[in-house]
Amino acid sequence: MNRCWLAALCLIGLLPAALGAQGLEDYDYENLSFRGLGFDYAFLWPNKVETTPAYSLRLDLGYLGPGVRIAPSISYWSSTLKGEEVVRLAEQLNRLPALEQRNVTIRAEELGSVDWSDLSLALDGHFVWTTALGVFTYIGAGAGVHALNGRGRAIDDTFVEDLLDSITAGVAAMAGVEYQPLDRFRLYAEARYTLLNDIQYGALRIGGALMLPAGQPAAVGAAAARARRARAGGGGSLPAREARGEQP
Repeated sequence: MNRCWLAALCLIGLLPAALGAQGLEDYDYENLSFRGLGFDYAFLWPNKVETTPAYSLRLDLGYLGPGVRIAPSISYWSSTLKGEEVVRLAEQLNRLPALEQRNVTIRAEELGSVDWSDLSLALDGHFVWTTALGVFTYIGAGAGVHALNGRGRAIDDTFVEDLLDSITAGVAAMAGVEYQPLDRFRLYAEARYTLLNDIQYGALRIGGALMLPAGQPAAVGAAAARARRARAGGGGSLPAREARGEQP
């Protein structure tokens, strides 16, 4: 697991490294504004629970600077612990000193079906560029807070449920594509991998987003100068302007 966390942190570190050619004056939180809201359906492949669907709301806060988009999201999934994980949980419980001293043994069958759910709030950064086909593509990384909740008929209101409940941090890496078939509406697909201390999972998200009209961006450093030059010269296509950090 430590190697997994190290790999995820390296992926997060690649984003600022890829932007090294830009000056710090190009990036300013004042450039951010609410620009759209998306909903997506995902399918997860976790390592400890059964494969399961997930649901997310994603906000588009626009561009922090040239090509760097900020996208917070809230997600939820719920699934059932795999059989081998229930066995492992019973073994861990039996190693507790309080149970060993009383010669109490818990069997996996006694735990029954155990459900685990996750409600998370994440903040992602996307490095966006366009292709010759006029679609958006991006890679990114993010961090989030996850509220894990365990429940089951045999463990509800017991110390076992408390052991499964936790609030923990997680990191994620993602890559995706977006296409705008209609004005102010986008379709997107995203492959994502999330790492927590207690669980990790890959996911494939598919969704749609409604984009809101936005005004001109604040004049900030070199980014504003480039934006003015682009507008004077026609500005290019919508995907190209957005990838440079300009408002549509």
